[in-house]
Amino acid sequence: MLLLTLKDRLTSDFKDAMKAKDEIKKNTINLARAAIKQYEVDNREELDDQGVLNILTKQVKMRKDALSDFKKAGRTDLLDNYNREIEILMEYLPKQLTEAEITEIVKATAADMGIESGKQNLGKLIGAVMPKVKGVADGGDVKKVIEAFLS
Repeated sequence: MLLLTLKDRLTSDFKDAMKAKDEIKKNTINLARAAIKQYEVDNREELDDQGVLNILTKQVKMRKDALSDFKKAGRTDLLDNYNREIEILMEYLPKQLTEAEITEIVKATAADMGIESGKQNLGKLIGAVMPKVKGVADGGDVKKVIEAFLS
């Protein structure tokens, strides 16, 4: 069995979306591929799967950040499109941790560090937890869980 790289999978899915005339999927994958290509050209390096994952994660974060602006502006048409784009991109990312799983990691890390509570420990705890959840949890979600834990 031949394992596809993420870039190969994106190319294959792009072709499938074109054949299926799925405009949103086609455009979303095309934008992601363009971001990957732009990074490779700018930095003169070929990205491996981890590098591609980092770019896809940034693409998802950009779209999630834009959602709140669309809500404020009452643009439900754009909200629906961006939510669909986020779903499409999430198919390429590793399964994300649930809030309960993040909470367990935070508790274990805090116990290892001897931290029980206090807002002054926020930065230390975030710094210790983020490397453990990189790529499988959103930084904003992690921060919320840590703030709740410390209060």
